[in-house]
Amino acid sequence: MTSIEQLLNFSNPIFKSYVFWTGVLVIKTLGMSLLTASQRFKTKTFANPEDLMSPKLKVKFDDPNVERVRRAHRNDLENILPFFIIGLLYTLTNPSAFLAITLFRVVGIARIVHTLVYAVVVVPQPARALSWFAAYGATIYMAVQVVLTAAF
Repeated sequence: MTSIEQLLNFSNPIFKSYVFWTGVLVIKTLGMSLLTASQRFKTKTFANPEDLMSPKLKVKFDDPNVERVRRAHRNDLENILPFFIIGLLYTLTNPSAFLAITLFRVVGIARIVHTLVYAVVVVPQPARALSWFAAYGATIYMAVQVVLTAAF
């Protein structure tokens, strides 16, 4: 049996990969706030009266460019946060290094692609759906493995 100290250690390539991709996705998710702010300034769409840059501007909540970025950000929060939890728990199941590292890469790259095709350079479907399903499928697979390992 492998100890937790051996699994949650930077000498374990699975844990090291998990930490790397978690860091990348934290930076990516935080970047969504900057992308939202950029869209707000670009379109002069502000949700609070104190943020208005001119007395001629009005509070506005429905700019399609701002709302697209906000939806992409919300989608990150709905999908990346579960990966943070299940990815760490999956590491504790002592999975195959190749499979675990591949799953972490799939989630990380798919979430980056999802943002690019949804909020940066809008690409028609199925680009967004495919990137979402790739990350979602990998996360579900890890969750099932965690449940099966914990149950038996």
